Amino acid sequence: MSGYILAIDQGTTSTRSMVFDQDMQIVGVAQQEFTQFFPDSGWVEHDAEEIWQSVLSTTRMAVAKAGITLRDITAIGITNQRETAVVWDRKTGEPLHRAIVWQDRRTARFCEELKAKGLEPLFTAKTGLLLDPYFSGTKLAWMLNSVEGLRARAERGEVCFGTVDSWLIFKMTAGRVHATDATNASRTLIYDIGENRFDDELLDILAIPRAMLPEVKDCADDFGVTDPEVFGAEIPILGVAGDQQAAVIGNACFEPGMMKSTYGTGCFALLNTGTDRVASSNRLLTTIAYRLNGETTYALEGSIFIAGAAVQWLRDSLGFIGSSAETDGLAAKADPHQRVYLVPAFTGLGAPYWDAEARGAMFGMTRNTGPAEFARAVLESVAYQTYDLLEAMKKDWEGASDKTVLRVDGGMVASNWTMQRLADILAAPVDRPQILETTVLGAAWLAGSRAGIWPDQKGFSEHWKRDRRFEPGMDDAERRLAVAGWHDCVARCLTKRD
Repeated sequence: MSGYILAIDQGTTSTRSMVFDQDMQIVGVAQQEFTQFFPDSGWVEHDAEEIWQSVLSTTRMAVAKAGITLRDITAIGITNQRETAVVWDRKTGEPLHRAIVWQDRRTARFCEELKAKGLEPLFTAKTGLLLDPYFSGTKLAWMLNSVEGLRARAERGEVCFGTVDSWLIFKMTAGRVHATDATNASRTLIYDIGENRFDDELLDILAIPRAMLPEVKDCADDFGVTDPEVFGAEIPILGVAGDQQAAVIGNACFEPGMMKSTYGTGCFALLNTGTDRVASSNRLLTTIAYRLNGETTYALEGSIFIAGAAVQWLRDSLGFIGSSAETDGLAAKADPHQRVYLVPAFTGLGAPYWDAEARGAMFGMTRNTGPAEFARAVLESVAYQTYDLLEAMKKDWEGASDKTVLRVDGGMVASNWTMQRLADILAAPVDRPQILETTVLGAAWLAGSRAGIWPDQKGFSEHWKRDRRFEPGMDDAERRLAVAGWHDCVARCLTKRD
């Protein structure tokens, strides 16, 4: 065997494909952005067919850059934006509606109606999730109720539903495989994470036909073989995980108490709780970290909707920067005497607040506030939101403590200024890995280990290397004052005041 692994990272704003060699080194990369649709306030959609075409083009470019052919690829791993809901024709493979993205808030009222009926505890007990528009279930219910003829066709078994991984697997195998993995299934709001199966009671409440659901597999499993007419070669798909769980794997957070946080469009922190399925008392999520060899490992998760997207806002909407890389230098120039806060509730607030109707606001501006202060407030908002998540985790589980070291990944972690401020606000060390692309590395490891050409968990953990550790350096009194100011600003944005 050649030993090359192809990993596909299908994200919220772009698709990346990477080729790894047998030594787990990246030898070919390609990335392509795709269209974001905003048909109404708070609505976000993608063209599933455009996503599929971006996968085809980036895989071919990455393979070409690696100087090999598709026939040299031993296996494929997939990681994907989670919760985004896709429906398509089982026979033709054509999408029947634009994909509704995880950021989309159109089902907020429906979620409130379900809560008013007292149903949230039932959903949480089975799925570990909250009744929020973030998750796939209510998005799918909306499509079934809104797309003419879709429900009848779904009940006849003519329609497939899936998260983006399922959609890609279906297309790559020319419709022969309709499957997902346990991590993606755990984000649908209809999957019992204790029983490891889609739940009939929840399906009935949301009126979702079981016939349209995918088969659920382990993260490292047989997901079929790519069709040579469609993909260019026959290659086994051996690894699948939602992007945040793939980052847990890529950061080698295999032991209970280990924690990672990914800073991309949003920010997602996961704390490995092992076989303990910890029920949160602080509005965190209980989710599946990974399932290997039939054994489920759980995690506490805190989801922040806006992280890197706020940097894009600075660039695209305000025009304060020409590229994201400029934010560091601009923030460093900010007036230290101005305490300016951004609450980036552009699409509501996630954990631990879960307020879908909250909206963003800037606080503390003076006549002297300018682009530098805006940039600092944007970057600091990421640190403050992570602080809220870590504090909630400490309250929920004794395995989280002040000694917890945060392993980070994602585009924002290249910013030294942001990572130092993160360590300062958390009062905890922050470890940045040598390989920043840990999400796609996690997907590659699932496929490579399943294929038998990459090491097991222990060997992979030993392979993980730190690039730099950021130690906290902020005075405790200054930290407490800064955090108190943040919480005051958040309170002013909330529409729910429990």
